[in-house]
Amino acid sequence: MEMSFYVGAIGADNCLNKLSVVSNNLANVNNTGYKPKTAVFSELINYNLNDDIEAVTELQAGAGMRVQRTYTPFEVTAFHQTGDLLNYALGERNTFFMVQDTATGAISYTRDGNFHRGEIDGVFYLTAKNGKLVLDENQQPIELLMPRTDENGQVIEEEDERVQAQPGIVTFNLPSRLLSIGDNEYVPSDEGVEPIPVESPYLETGYLESSGVDVASEYVKMIEAQRAFTYALKMVQTSDDTVQTVNSLRG
Repeated sequence: MEMSFYVGAIGADNCLNKLSVVSNNLANVNNTGYKPKTAVFSELINYNLNDDIEAVTELQAGAGMRVQRTYTPFEVTAFHQTGDLLNYALGERNTFFMVQDTATGAISYTRDGNFHRGEIDGVFYLTAKNGKLVLDENQQPIELLMPRTDENGQVIEEEDERVQAQPGIVTFNLPSRLLSIGDNEYVPSDEGVEPIPVESPYLETGYLESSGVDVASEYVKMIEAQRAFTYALKMVQTSDDTVQTVNSLRG
């Protein structure tokens, strides 16, 4: 295959990958605590030239670019007040709540503090939107203290629904090695990335952290990717026209 065909085709394919990242960010513009992802590109020619001469690299020849990875910065964004005592917002970067799947026991991490009341075997717990249990600093489910009622369901003790323990907060030395698993949750991508408890976290009750998506910035990225995609296709088309012209001259 002619190199120009290859460069144009791989460029168009990776522009589609960038568009997928941008569209996912825009789809989560209203999701609490969502952190936008950024596509990081690498030049293939440098990928090969900068390695050892005897190294068997993933790409033995070629130019152009590819999406090397997606990066998620876990920065703090604006808070908005809800007044709900089951809502929390994290005021420090690279900090996370711990949530646990009731079926598998697996623990994942999120910055979405839009929690709710969930009932399990007659006991009410603090849960995430998807039903996972929110854990305290000892990685135990957080039980809710409910208003007392009589046998007819009438409140006999005026007390707001509240938690008996605060959510446990953790951080990571290498947050870039967290893997997104959907539902605005993350898990370590490999061994050696362990959660570190935060002893005195900056935690606001009755607030939620807004999505970190900057719509204007994402639209700029979308336009860039669309134009780059168009140019890459033009390269393929021009290469095809050139090959056809050469073949016609050969007779």
